[in-house]
Amino acid sequence: MAKPAGPKCNLACDYCYYLAKDELYPGRHSFKMSDATLERYIRQYIEASSPEPALFTWHGGEPTLRGLAFFERVVELQRRFCPPGASVVNNLQTNGVLIDASWAAFLARNGFHVGLSIDGPMALHDQHRLDLLGRPTHERVLDAFHALMAEGVEPALMCTVNDVTAAHPREVYRYLRDLGARWLQFLPVVGRDASGRPASWSVKPEAYGRFLINVFDEWAANDVGRVSVQMFEESMRIFSGHQPLLCTMSRTCGRVVVVEHNGDVYSCDHFVRPENFLGNIHDTHLSALATSPRQRDFGQAKSDSLPQQCLRCPVLFVCNGGCPKDRFAPGALPCEVSGVHSASSVPVPSPGDHSAARAGSGTGAVNYLCAGYRSFFDYVRPVMEHVAGLRQARRPGEDLVEAVVAAARRRREGIGRNDPCPCSSGRKAKHCCFGPDHAGP
Repeated sequence: MAKPAGPKCNLACDYCYYLAKDELYPGRHSFKMSDATLERYIRQYIEASSPEPALFTWHGGEPTLRGLAFFERVVELQRRFCPPGASVVNNLQTNGVLIDASWAAFLARNGFHVGLSIDGPMALHDQHRLDLLGRPTHERVLDAFHALMAEGVEPALMCTVNDVTAAHPREVYRYLRDLGARWLQFLPVVGRDASGRPASWSVKPEAYGRFLINVFDEWAANDVGRVSVQMFEESMRIFSGHQPLLCTMSRTCGRVVVVEHNGDVYSCDHFVRPENFLGNIHDTHLSALATSPRQRDFGQAKSDSLPQQCLRCPVLFVCNGGCPKDRFAPGALPCEVSGVHSASSVPVPSPGDHSAARAGSGTGAVNYLCAGYRSFFDYVRPVMEHVAGLRQARRPGEDLVEAVVAAARRRREGIGRNDPCPCSSGRKAKHCCFGPDHAGP
């Protein structure tokens, strides 16, 4: 993941975790990646990726601040250093504010994949995503979306689940789907204030679980096979016995290092801080930094530091403890709080290699989002396991789609309003995920 403009951005989103990274480079400092650094990065990354395609992810801050000429140079250098038979893929993560017809034409012409940030309808999006002058940005993001679509670039829409959007799961999902988007990502926003407590804009764990459950029901009823939701696709992969592609759900992490604007390399986008500095590509080859013992230890620590609560959890094989950045909650299991399961319950056998015992120390903190993860995976597990069985029987794709729809319908129709909500909240269904604000399409 490269940061061609460092932490610089043309927005001032309340929940942004990266704007403050300019403190790592005090004084008069240019956050523009130089041509020398760009050339070295592209050459080294292609060398490190061979024979697999080199997947370049341009991130920020806001990478489009570097301008079209910079990315034209990117494509030129990639063509120069890409050996015969090899290939590169470019992914641009953007807030969309600068994307116009010229940008869209360039991205289409050069086969860029685009991730576009939008937090649902205008009234929700503009709660947190304002520009540097405090102006709303939703209309400009919509313009970017339509400009991209007009050129045949179908962006993946990245929506944060924060304190505002979490309360409107179906509204948010329907809005994004009805724009014509076919790829959706719902990213939980978690941060801490100066006292170490969850920041006001953070999604509450239980609210995150309810958000996913309601979106899942809407998706399962209407859009299976037409719309791809990253969390649901990843869950289906894992329940089917495959390795996850999403780092937050992987057993270990550390596969995606960050290359800052000046060539500095850090362990992870969420761990750009002095103790996670690996070196600089002007001094050490990128491949050596990415595979260094220090980076391997960083990635392995995700599994090794799992707390006892996680080691006993029957859905550990799905979430794998979540992102380490969010492991700061005290150690009470959500299932202990809800009373639905006991801490001594025997873990249900898990499919694939994920059933292997963990070698964790059992001393780490619990993921802040644990209650949300647990409620969601408990809720979808019957559907996922049913579909996983069909996949193992090599049933055709249309059968899988029908199975998701039917299993989800049975799951919902089999729960009475006075029954305990299957999300493990401890509340009655009618006061939780099956209440008037949530139930039904």
